[in-house]
Amino acid sequence: MNETEVIRVRYWAAARSAAGVAEEAVEASGPLTLAELRDEVVRRHDDGRFADVVKVCSVLVGEQPVSSGDPGAVVVQPGDTVEFLPPFAGG
Repeated sequence: MNETEVIRVRYWAAARSAAGVAEEAVEASGPLTLAELRDEVVRRHDDGRFADVVKVCSVLVGEQPVSSGDPGAVVVQPGDTVEFLPPFAGG
């Protein structure tokens, strides 16, 4: 599998705990929307808790934060890294 044919997905804190992995690769033959990517990772970790955690996560695509707008409008390309960051307490 060529690195340009995958989207690297990283999980932080509670998302990592709920997924049971720190990161994974999602094969992609072309662009996906963030909504499609999120649906795929939820399908892979279908225990209910993971879906709840991912819904409240902030998301980075590459190093760019994604706004809280429509995830169906955010395009993720093969070769991108997407990070799911749950809300953190403290400071």
